[in-house]
Amino acid sequence: MDQQATCDQSESLALETDTNVGAQPATWSDYLHLTKPGITLSNLLTTFTGFWLAAFTYGTRFELDTLFWTLLGTAFVIASGATLNNYWDRELDAKMKRTQNRAIAAGRIHPRHALAIGIVLLVLGLVVLAVFANPLAAVLGLLGHIFYVLVYTPLKRVTTLNTVIGGISGAIPPMIGWAAVTQNVEMGAWLLFLILFLWQPPHFLALAMLKAEEYRAGGIPMLPVVKGFEVTKRQMFNYAAPMVPASILLMLYANLGYVYLAAALVLGAGYLYILLKGFTAEDDLVWARKAFGYSLIYLTVMCFAMIVSAL
Repeated sequence: MDQQATCDQSESLALETDTNVGAQPATWSDYLHLTKPGITLSNLLTTFTGFWLAAFTYGTRFELDTLFWTLLGTAFVIASGATLNNYWDRELDAKMKRTQNRAIAAGRIHPRHALAIGIVLLVLGLVVLAVFANPLAAVLGLLGHIFYVLVYTPLKRVTTLNTVIGGISGAIPPMIGWAAVTQNVEMGAWLLFLILFLWQPPHFLALAMLKAEEYRAGGIPMLPVVKGFEVTKRQMFNYAAPMVPASILLMLYANLGYVYLAAALVLGAGYLYILLKGFTAEDDLVWARKAFGYSLIYLTVMCFAMIVSAL
């Protein structure tokens, strides 16, 4: 073993054994943010949308108790993934200004405690989904969790494709909601998956542009760091372009009306316009901030348009 490897191992061991030494005690807020509540809530919105669309598309009785347990089980699974992601990324988080105050990286929560919390949340989530929704919903939740924790998280350290691969896990929640109603994954569920999968690279690559220097300092090979902003902009447009026809195609397989069609066309055209403007932007970071903000608006309004139009 060479000297650098020995130093790296020593630093890793020190981080593991010295956690909580001299650190302030964890607060309830630290434990809450360990689960990344913002990500959890956004995924629950798409889970609800999938449930709602399936119920109104197939004319089944809208069961509030099933909806409650589906959302609760999904929340536990997603919170588990976020917690375990924090656990695995604690050394990377300590290197970046944006994340160095996270509870594990800062030593307020011991890594073993976070690991235990993540495992307990996963088990609870899968049990709730399997028992109170159906086994297929639980299987989909487990698949999303595996892709996020065991595939995306380690690949974040070695390839620029991490954002694309992570998109798989982020696109599964609406399928969980759909499966909870129909006990199947019909074409409507797959189109929801496709829309969410195509939405995520432009969304996260815009954020990666804004945080490029931090990712560079942390040694994380995000696309803007490795290939530069111009390549990143092209990739963002390449994923968003097919997202628009995919969103329109959903009308053939889900109970959606003209409210949704108008939203899909207007929001899609607006998104493509913003992404095209990126190729001539004078300030890449200002443009990336606009693109990131619009991506959040796009997803939120599209979900609400689906909900309203399905009534």
